[in-house]
Amino acid sequence: MTNIENQGRWANSVQANYGQPQISLDHGIGAEVWDIEGKRYLDFLGGIATNILGHAHPEIVAAISQQAGKLSHVSNFYMHEGVITLAEKLKSFTGDTEARVFFCNSGAEANEAALKLSRLTGRKKIVATAGAFHGRTMGALSLTGQPSKRDPFKPLLKGITHVPFGDSKAMRKAVTPKTAMVIVEPILGEHGVVVPPVGYLKAIREICDATGALMIVDAVQTGMGRTGTWFGYEYAGIMPDVITLAKGLGGGLPLGAMIALGRTAHLFTPGSHGTTFGGNPIACAAANAAIAVIEREGYLQRNIEFELEIKAGLSSLPQVQEVRGQGLLLGVVFKAEIATALYPKFLSAGLLVNAPNNSVIRIAPPLSVTPEQIAEFIALFSEVVTNHG
Repeated sequence: MTNIENQGRWANSVQANYGQPQISLDHGIGAEVWDIEGKRYLDFLGGIATNILGHAHPEIVAAISQQAGKLSHVSNFYMHEGVITLAEKLKSFTGDTEARVFFCNSGAEANEAALKLSRLTGRKKIVATAGAFHGRTMGALSLTGQPSKRDPFKPLLKGITHVPFGDSKAMRKAVTPKTAMVIVEPILGEHGVVVPPVGYLKAIREICDATGALMIVDAVQTGMGRTGTWFGYEYAGIMPDVITLAKGLGGGLPLGAMIALGRTAHLFTPGSHGTTFGGNPIACAAANAAIAVIEREGYLQRNIEFELEIKAGLSSLPQVQEVRGQGLLLGVVFKAEIATALYPKFLSAGLLVNAPNNSVIRIAPPLSVTPEQIAEFIALFSEVVTNHG
């Protein structure tokens, strides 16, 4: 098969909501992948921040294989060692002895769980931010602050107010004693890797404390050490009431989590919520293996070093306005709207990246990326941008 032949097969059998992919990937190792025609690509998108240790990491492969030979699925009528170990580890990362974990399959499901949890406070109003992305299921979509994704599916849930991201004054005005929860991303990933001003998360914490609203941190994209800490909010010196997590959590497998802290930890009671596949043994095995590697190899600190190297390497390009973000979740912001036009050129050059809008290229390589691959990325990216137009 060729890429063109598979394009035809895709168009004839897969719904059109993803558009038409141009290449068909066959295999990969670490931050490198090959398509079915044998062309190599440097993967600096990482399954949209999901392949936290890249492709075919040997310790994840071994953990998945071993678990598949024991138990593949047990449902939540029963316990298994992997889900308990993972819950204990995530709890330890929060620093809260009261924390409790609910496992699901995706970020959208984690945010749906957080939404349901907030209803158990007796309140119904919600405040979210413009530009935020929290998922595409109807509840999560109602939280999402992007009209292009929301408008075709209205009416959505009522009682949700969106305020400008980074605007503490607007947040303070919107949150009242009737607000059940405020949901915020530490960095707006899907909106172009937008970083809030200093003190923003701390201000939201203070507003929630003053009104009794829950503060939910959507760490789906910033979590699993991608930004240099386990969840991405720690630099602000705050403790949220709920953390939602997915993407990198499963080491490339479908896995999400909703972590409730403090006073929220025991709001869910038997029958309150559930999912068939949440906490799947194979997915938990992959997650536990990924966490073990990240801790052992010191990747949280190392990806901050890579952040500085990438920012230094690309910021000097005359077409680039800034490189923003934290750790290995970065957005290259151009002075002109050229990102969409650059995307196929990056693909032709053997570089997988993403254009969330026409001014920004988003990168989210695996934490296991090597110094040599960082250098190759900077060189390839610079060459494509310099030769454009």
